[in-house]
Amino acid sequence: MANLASLSIWTFVFSFCFGATECHFSIPLKIFPGKFNVSAGANRSSVRVLALRSDGDGLSLASDPSGTVNFLDMVNNLEGDSGRGYYIEMSIGTPGQKLNILVDTGSSNFAVAAAPHPLITRYFNTDLSSTYESTGRSVAVRYTQGSWEGELGTDLVTIPKGPNGSIAINIAGILSSDGFFLPEIKWQGILGLAYPALARPDPSVDPFFNSVVKQLGIPDTFSLQMCGAGLSASSTVDPPAGSFIMGGAEPTLYRGSIWYTPIVEAWYYQVEVLKLEVGDQNLNLDCREYNVDKAIVDSGTTLLRLPINVFNAVVEAITRSSRIQDFSSGFWDGTKLACWPKGENPWDFFPKLSIYLRATNTSQSFRITILPQLYIQPIADLDGELDCFRFGVSSSANGLVIGATVMEGFYVVFDRAQKRLGFALSSCAVSDGAPLSEIGGPFSAADVAADCSGGVLKEPVLWVISYALVAVCALILIGLLLLLLLPCRRGDGGEITDESSLVRHRIK
Repeated sequence: MANLASLSIWTFVFSFCFGATECHFSIPLKIFPGKFNVSAGANRSSVRVLALRSDGDGLSLASDPSGTVNFLDMVNNLEGDSGRGYYIEMSIGTPGQKLNILVDTGSSNFAVAAAPHPLITRYFNTDLSSTYESTGRSVAVRYTQGSWEGELGTDLVTIPKGPNGSIAINIAGILSSDGFFLPEIKWQGILGLAYPALARPDPSVDPFFNSVVKQLGIPDTFSLQMCGAGLSASSTVDPPAGSFIMGGAEPTLYRGSIWYTPIVEAWYYQVEVLKLEVGDQNLNLDCREYNVDKAIVDSGTTLLRLPINVFNAVVEAITRSSRIQDFSSGFWDGTKLACWPKGENPWDFFPKLSIYLRATNTSQSFRITILPQLYIQPIADLDGELDCFRFGVSSSANGLVIGATVMEGFYVVFDRAQKRLGFALSSCAVSDGAPLSEIGGPFSAADVAADCSGGVLKEPVLWVISYALVAVCALILIGLLLLLLLPCRRGDGGEITDESSLVRHRIK
């Protein structure tokens, strides 16, 4: 009985150790008024070139005609929409091979197709570039949807509508993929703009924007304007333009002041969400519910993604406030479209959605609000008689993601130098002369916890804990095997039953 009890205890400890290390990692598919020494209403045709210096608040000034970055050259350098993603043209290698690259603030690898694929028309042929060098290292990245595998290398990259000069960049050549390239897309690679902590296979792979800042000396800030306004991949209109400004913020792309929220941790662009409102209804959830796992700003994610409890509360609040009766549940979970007779306006049936973010003055918050035109998104025209729409919000098992659904309403400044994200009203988030987004504050944050994102382990921390547990469990396993083998020498037969297969299954 003593031996049986001892064996049971060891088995429990062993199972606990391996159970604790069974982790799954994935990378999901982003108050201070900005001040410039030029008028926000300046004519775009005027010459304005970025000086490689900053004002006291880390924002680039525009005054030196010898600067290397012309912000106006970068205006409208993006194509695409929220359904297909926003992409920029780049020239890769020597001689340059032009490819369209998806702009993604939710990952950190610069990866391009390096082999033919049936869903893309171009790829980067490394054999044709005299400056390409392979590192011989394999790399694989898994996103919320899709994955790819390939080989790391380095080469020169220039951006026709970006900073002047060539940059030596770490490039992952995609040799195989699953669900990464999609029908109807017009891009052939992905530009990960997040921090080195997310780079694969490890943080030693310097991300694209880190290399740009080091080699060109521009300020460690970029900004995005995404002008799709919810248009889908099935839209027949030309893809709306957007702007990816490297080195600072372009005043003609936003209205009013820039409101800043701290970057909680430099891996994703993680922020702290304090509360959500549907119309004038506060969801009244514990603020930690909004930040379960993490809350990030990610241009590579199409929708506004909410933790399951938050998503259900939002749907319930919309249903309660909407004048639509018996709305199909399939509309909320993304399996069905909602259609109205052509010409009817469905947006009057839906409320505004507001997200409160902690301000840089941590005792305050500010609110970003999107109108229904941004989250009730046109998707199809059926036989010229019906206009159909999708719900631009979805549930999430890995955190809150402020994706294109929200970002299309705002000009978003990724001020990495001061570890903060800025939001201002986008000049293109307008329909029939009416704005599609709102921003307001400051509000007191006294009614929420001091740290709404506290107590959540991040992936790098989990890796360290997992490796430590594996090491401890390996020592325990050795001890357990010794205990099991010693009785065998006394003639008990030494048979290990098929229960050992459970160990193998746990390790898989």
